Amino acid sequence: MATHVRHPIWLREVRPAGARTFASLYTVESFARATISSVIPIQAYEILQSEQSVSVLYTVVSLLGLSVTLFMPMLIRRFARRWVYTAGACLLAIGSLFFVTDTLFGQALGMLCRVMGASALSITLNLYIMDHIRKTEFIRSESLRMAWSTFAWTGGPTLGILLYTRYGIYAAHGAVAVFALILLALFWYYRLSDNQMIAAGRSRALNPISNIGRFIAQPRLRLAWLIAFGRSCYWTTFFVYGPLFMVIAGEGEVAGGLLISAGNALLFTAIYWGRAGKRFGARATIAFAFAAMGVILFAAGWVSTTAPLITGALLLCGALFTIAIDALGSTVFMRSVHPYERSQMAAVYRTYLDFSELTPPMVYSIVLAFFGLGSVFATLGLLMVGCAVVSWRYVPKSM
Repeated sequence: MATHVRHPIWLREVRPAGARTFASLYTVESFARATISSVIPIQAYEILQSEQSVSVLYTVVSLLGLSVTLFMPMLIRRFARRWVYTAGACLLAIGSLFFVTDTLFGQALGMLCRVMGASALSITLNLYIMDHIRKTEFIRSESLRMAWSTFAWTGGPTLGILLYTRYGIYAAHGAVAVFALILLALFWYYRLSDNQMIAAGRSRALNPISNIGRFIAQPRLRLAWLIAFGRSCYWTTFFVYGPLFMVIAGEGEVAGGLLISAGNALLFTAIYWGRAGKRFGARATIAFAFAAMGVILFAAGWVSTTAPLITGALLLCGALFTIAIDALGSTVFMRSVHPYERSQMAAVYRTYLDFSELTPPMVYSIVLAFFGLGSVFATLGLLMVGCAVVSWRYVPKSM
């Protein structure tokens, strides 16, 4: 009897990780990031007093964040995955401490901590999902995760602005710290563990450059990256140029804010897109969504400022189809990556987010030198059509 160990009763009551486990973690994480998503650019502008300087600051932080993302597999290999996830949640809270200094140095460090934390959380969460969710259940899991995050991305930005304008900088960033701590507690309550059956020791590509080469050498992974890059470019354009368009067209800042909130509110449709993917197949659904986005963007570019409310409605329709890619697109990566190199390839895969924040503004700055604001939507439409063709041609029918 001396060797008999009685574990606390509550340990047995924690259910095995499933789709709802990861949906709840992602939702709390989304609250931690969405709450100040609309506060950060305002705070940066108040410090720098220049739109161009704010753009430079975002560009520098994005480039540094890209570097951190590529080195993430080395951190995951050096430390247990759970500690990297824990560090990611802590970085969100630490970033809040830098933000409340209300200085340029603190702003830059806060933004960098936020990017690093989001990178660590995203990569490790995807690895946990691939460990605990069967391949046949990826579509259901991802659509549920997107749908649950609707609450965060719809209410979070508004909550952050209200706290910032009514109660000050400490209230807005303090809320982020609270959500980060809740996320940390929830994560350790679930006690997620690494899958020992697919230990990373079999993988030889640890150097970030080698990881990139290995990723590029696999057509399925290139395809998954392109799909994710395409839909992320739409969101980048929607969040930045949607409100800007409304202001330039004379509808005002409130109309721009309502446009963004309405677009985020549509995330609940991810569940229905997941059902469509299971019924018609991921290939057909993804290709159809990209094609619809292309047509809608061409129409938005053609209507442009002549009927701004119609253009805004078209952008919302485009967001509806983009959510289909949110719900289904990542399954291409999850079902294509080899188990023994998931952490390395997940880090390279996530660079789609960094490139989608850097590339569109660069391209649009050239296009806008010759054409009006509507050309931004038409240019993005070309990318969507290209993604539709590639998806229909190369996404396996079995998906």
